[in-house]
Amino acid sequence: MTVYDRLFIAGTWTAPSDPELLDIRSPHDRSVIGRAAQAQPADVDRAVAAARAAFEEGTWRETPPLQRVAVLRQFNALREANAERIASLISAENGSAGWFTLAGQPGLTRQANAYLKAAEQFGWEETLEPSDPAAPFRSVVRREAVGVVAAVIPWNSPFSSATSKIIPALLAGNSVVLKVSPENSLSMGFLAELLEQVGLPEGVISVLPADRETSEYLVSHPDVDKIAFTGSTRAGRRIAAIAGEQLKRVSLELGGKSAALILPDADVCTAVQGLKFGSLLNNGESCIAQTRILAPRAQYEEVVDAVKELVESLKVGAPEDPDTFIGPMIRPDQQQRIRDYIEIGIKEGARLVTGGPQIPEGLENGNYVTPTVFADVDNSMRIAQEEIFGPVLVIIAYDDEDDAVRIANDSEYGLSGGVWSADTEHALAVARRLRTGTITVNGAPIGFDGPFGGFKNSGIGREYGAVGLGTYTEYKTVTL
Repeated sequence: MTVYDRLFIAGTWTAPSDPELLDIRSPHDRSVIGRAAQAQPADVDRAVAAARAAFEEGTWRETPPLQRVAVLRQFNALREANAERIASLISAENGSAGWFTLAGQPGLTRQANAYLKAAEQFGWEETLEPSDPAAPFRSVVRREAVGVVAAVIPWNSPFSSATSKIIPALLAGNSVVLKVSPENSLSMGFLAELLEQVGLPEGVISVLPADRETSEYLVSHPDVDKIAFTGSTRAGRRIAAIAGEQLKRVSLELGGKSAALILPDADVCTAVQGLKFGSLLNNGESCIAQTRILAPRAQYEEVVDAVKELVESLKVGAPEDPDTFIGPMIRPDQQQRIRDYIEIGIKEGARLVTGGPQIPEGLENGNYVTPTVFADVDNSMRIAQEEIFGPVLVIIAYDDEDDAVRIANDSEYGLSGGVWSADTEHALAVARRLRTGTITVNGAPIGFDGPFGGFKNSGIGREYGAVGLGTYTEYKTVTL
């Protein structure tokens, strides 16, 4: 059993203000697999005070950018060396299938490398020559650290969410307080151990597992300069309100209800096999999952049959089983929430193709749901509009390309999406019409050099690459 009875505050393992430890339970059978201290407001005060002192003292902030790159490169190497341990911890506490947590490790490397490359090429200081001969003054434009960053992440992909924030924030010279979900206390405790080995200056980084109330205390703290949040749209609205009232910088990566457009010329078998990963990755507990499948009316039943065959072929079971594709949901309340949505879909009149609200046979002791597919879905139905965050897919018919684009855009969200076509250039033309932040064509993986984020209620700001790095900086212009 893994136990973290101290908190990682300001680079040091410190006794928590509340000594009571939280039981961390396995989603597979709800047994206790670990215990961990949880931060309270008093712990937040200590972490933020240390972060503020470190920033004002300036040791890390004034470290040359290429030296900061070298430190974060060392951290990335440590993480790579411990990839199997990280994957195992996430599967144990999240219920994510082992294939997913291990396959995601190279992605973390690519994500970090994109930030490191961006930092090496970033315009930390540039000189602008005068554009008007009558005003012969030049301007020095600097990109400087924002200050103290509160990074708040969800439970579903903890390492990816954490590193997508702490790496660029640290590369820019900020101090960071990372608030993680209680469910991820074990994997994020291990993250803290890796950060400890890197040897960042005192106060520059803290990692605090905590509940929502403590999270709100952190983002409301007067000494926090920027909030970087990934999570639900509802929570994002609350954080945006706090940030607006206090004029904090804020970036929000929120929910999604992404569409996969299967165009008439696409090979249905290839497209549906691609949706095995695009729609059902991480047990369906993913903000970028393409859970609305849009199929041409002439090929509708062919798509329905192919999706049914795919979903029924996927093994549901223990995360550590190498044959498992879909594991348990993270908590009993999340399990019940998804089962409730399946009941809603049935009551709305959608056709239940496969699955249902029943718990898979033999898995009643865990947080399991039966992967479910609905057909004959109208885009106005709740199961087509609301983020379910589980292995539930809806298949919607469209008449022509304009109709497909209209349906895809008829959503309060705009985070991700996909287009499938035999003609890549035509797929690109369709992608240009979609109001969403990230689109894949024919199952291409999301890149880390370009910006990632959402339109509409899917968020504000972007992550990854140079654009993501820039969100942790302020502009300063000096005219000479």
